[in-house]
Amino acid sequence: MQKKRVVIIGSGPAGFSAALYTARAQLNPVIIAGDKLGGQVALTHEIDNYLGFPDSLGGMELVERSKAHVEKFGAEVLFEMVEEVDFANGSPFTVKTNNDTYLADSVIVTIGANPRQLNVPGENEFVGRGVSYCGTCDGFFFRGKDIVVVGGGDSAVEEAIFLTRFATSVTIIHRRDSLRAGVQLVERATKNEKISFIWDTVIEEILGDEDEQTTGVRLKNLKTDEVYVKPTQGVFIFIGHDPNSNVFGGQLATNDEGYVITDQRYHTNIDGIFAAGEIQDQIWRQVATSVGQGAAAGISAIHWLEEHEAELQSLDEDVKVEVVKETEKESALGAD
Repeated sequence: MQKKRVVIIGSGPAGFSAALYTARAQLNPVIIAGDKLGGQVALTHEIDNYLGFPDSLGGMELVERSKAHVEKFGAEVLFEMVEEVDFANGSPFTVKTNNDTYLADSVIVTIGANPRQLNVPGENEFVGRGVSYCGTCDGFFFRGKDIVVVGGGDSAVEEAIFLTRFATSVTIIHRRDSLRAGVQLVERATKNEKISFIWDTVIEEILGDEDEQTTGVRLKNLKTDEVYVKPTQGVFIFIGHDPNSNVFGGQLATNDEGYVITDQRYHTNIDGIFAAGEIQDQIWRQVATSVGQGAAAGISAIHWLEEHEAELQSLDEDVKVEVVKETEKESALGAD
């Protein structure tokens, strides 16, 4: 068991940004990175919309730079998985991983959300090489290309319309015979000369070439069972996201879709716990916005700790006793 001032759950852009601010405040934060350092951005092949990098950079490069940056100021990155938390009794909060237990004066949750996948052959292989889950992030790389968009809700139609700025043609593939998006969006899409539709159809496989670039999709019509290949250079998948909030066991207030609810200062419903990035952001989902949100959550955590310093110091003695007892217990078990 270890006592920490700040524990950050998640290692995406929001988590690293929160770590940078709290580390520079000499709070020595711990980032529990999970099994995928950097989160979704680490899978991005190329980033050219992050301010200050006009020549673009790879997602993993940004992650490695971020890690080095926060470690320079004293943050610690741990490759552990959070298995259980106890936020109900207030600070210090308990965060259990597969390797250790941490008592934290404050916690910043930046654990993110995962885009839902089609789970078809070729999907994972061609992520960043034609397969994307973010039109705003990757649309620029598909200038003059023929692409497909999968989905029928608001996000899918909005992104399809946005992608017409770059692509020669955009084909929306939907498993039903009509879109679920709002009436105005549907009207805009149907009037756009670059957008066409394939109804009652699903993707069975994403195809590529020897250079590991997407070349087409194998489609199946659900009504006729017809299977055929449609050539395409890009597959944009917009069938929803799943926030990674289950690990909190309902202790943090969420909306109906599982996103953590925060106020303007990124406070959650529990005093001393903050959230930033895609775990609480259903709208923007950009590296830049997550970095900003993480910075704000970090600053809020700093202020909260300053305001509660006297109270936290009075609790420290009890915590130290508990940590010593737990350490002695673990040592005794190890000796046995």
